[in-house]
Amino acid sequence: MQSPKTVKSLETLGRVRLSESFFMRDFLYSEISQIEGVPNIPDYPDLAIETGSQLCQQVLEPIQQALGRISIRSGYRSPAVNAIGAANKNQYNCSRNEATYACHIWDYPDASGVQGATACIVVNSFLDYYETTGDWQALAWWIHDNIPDYCSLCFFPKLCSFNIRWSTQPEKIIRSYIAPRGVLTRPGMKNHQGNHESAYTGFLKMLNQRD
Repeated sequence: MQSPKTVKSLETLGRVRLSESFFMRDFLYSEISQIEGVPNIPDYPDLAIETGSQLCQQVLEPIQQALGRISIRSGYRSPAVNAIGAANKNQYNCSRNEATYACHIWDYPDASGVQGATACIVVNSFLDYYETTGDWQALAWWIHDNIPDYCSLCFFPKLCSFNIRWSTQPEKIIRSYIAPRGVLTRPGMKNHQGNHESAYTGFLKMLNQRD
């Protein structure tokens, strides 16, 4: 597929079904694109579809099936859109393009040839628990224990939204900008292996009561 240059071809790209619940169009909205007037369109749609499909099928769908509806805060960023975000980092909080390849820029591999895709999401059913407890780690550990194909997580204070990444070379790192800030786990840390069910029992109990 060529990079869309017309409304019709962009509609065709948007209608590509990445998984049971998600279409490419779900990931193309960008506030930076809207305000700055730069189209958020992949240069290489086929690779964006390939990596986005893996993100949706291996990571997002299992979360949604287990915990209920998720909301997409941001997904794909074109190099042009991300470059604007990086140039205005204090306002838009984007990393430079080279650091975003195989992350939010789905259609470019990184310098090592690794392919990947990232979305920033909110797990709607987790919001009440988080707003009551401030405990983001419950969701982090649940994903770590139950979604084997996730690559990395990074949590943010607003809505307990978080970047979740699929990659051909999983890192299995969890970071957070919510206190306690920093790295929760990574390979080699003592807490990386084993079962962490005790960390999310309270959330699951609340979720079951709602059901």
